[in-house]
Amino acid sequence: MRIDIEHALPNTIFSRRTIFMKLKRRPDDFQVEEIPLVEPGPQGRFVFYRLSKQGVGTLEAIDSVRRHFDVAASRVSHGGLKDKHASTIQYLTILDGPERPLRQPNLELVPIGRLPHPYGPTNFRGNRFRIALRNMTTRQAEQAAKALAEAARDGIPNYFDDQRFGSMSAAGEFSARAWLEGNYERAFWLAIVEPNPLDRPETRASKDILREHWGDWAAAKAKLDRSHERGLVTYLVDHPEDFRGVYARIRRDLRSLYFSAFQSHLWNLILAEVIERTANPDQRMLYDFKSAKLPIPRGLENEQAELLAATSIPLPSARSTIPEGVVGEATLAVLERLSIEPKQLRVKHLKDVFLSKGERTAMYRVSDAKHGIHADELYRDRRKLVVSFELPRGGYATMLVKRITLPTVKNL
Repeated sequence: MRIDIEHALPNTIFSRRTIFMKLKRRPDDFQVEEIPLVEPGPQGRFVFYRLSKQGVGTLEAIDSVRRHFDVAASRVSHGGLKDKHASTIQYLTILDGPERPLRQPNLELVPIGRLPHPYGPTNFRGNRFRIALRNMTTRQAEQAAKALAEAARDGIPNYFDDQRFGSMSAAGEFSARAWLEGNYERAFWLAIVEPNPLDRPETRASKDILREHWGDWAAAKAKLDRSHERGLVTYLVDHPEDFRGVYARIRRDLRSLYFSAFQSHLWNLILAEVIERTANPDQRMLYDFKSAKLPIPRGLENEQAELLAATSIPLPSARSTIPEGVVGEATLAVLERLSIEPKQLRVKHLKDVFLSKGERTAMYRVSDAKHGIHADELYRDRRKLVVSFELPRGGYATMLVKRITLPTVKNL
């Protein structure tokens, strides 16, 4: 399956025309391999497998494996989630799993040993990537290759990237923020009714019905097919004003996603504030992310790069203590700008959803970075830049792509 992802690059100063870099035109243009910390052996109840896949997400692939082997979800453990639109290798264990391979059109599962414990997120140190950036001019490819070396030196800001914010509305609103502010009807609307470019056709149809019959729950129920949304509307037929109650009946995994997205947005804004307080104006480039315009540092002095690399930022939560120093100052500045009190970051009235407690490093290092520039077999008279590198667990490869394709002129 070909995915059309375009990214604007600056062309030469002699032309006003924009050349668009293209990413993920083929599944093998974006390759990811998990780097495990464990060594499988002959002993242990947990059979250790290598899962290779294309065109299918991690959870979907695991569901297919479970159905084939008829094993319960509780017996399967995996590390990270890997991109659907990529060629990926990752690892998993099945308690007392079968020691035989499974081959399907979009995945291959091969047993490679046993472990005395389940394999999980703490059992791998990061991921190795090989990415092809296509439709570039020679100059653009050379500039991006140079930027790769700069990124390895400076580090990459550890922002949550755009894929984290699929639940955000087109206007930039978050259901979780409305909930934290006590606006339960708006929170429900943003979660269930607000249009989203990522909506599937059946979801768009349900949302159209809900907008048309908002408040007339009996009419909405009569038009909705049997679905999660129809179950929510059934509750509203009997409790027409209880938006707090109906929100609590939204699937827990979806509600967790809403709060995770808003917390990630807040964390990104705090990191942006830290970068602005650490890097000089001529060392920052604003990048238009999906959720906000955020600075990406470049050309840092060694002292600045080391300071950011050593900085950890707590995930904003009422359960987290606001630290002293620049991180605390940045946190309070962001919350004040958004008119949010720290105490509002406690999720009320939902017993099964909360804002996570923990810390995340401000920057991460790129290691083993390499590149090659080749003729692009898909685009005539264009170049293909192939980059390979390793990132620590949690680092977004798309952040590195953004960094190395930034304009080279700071005020462009």
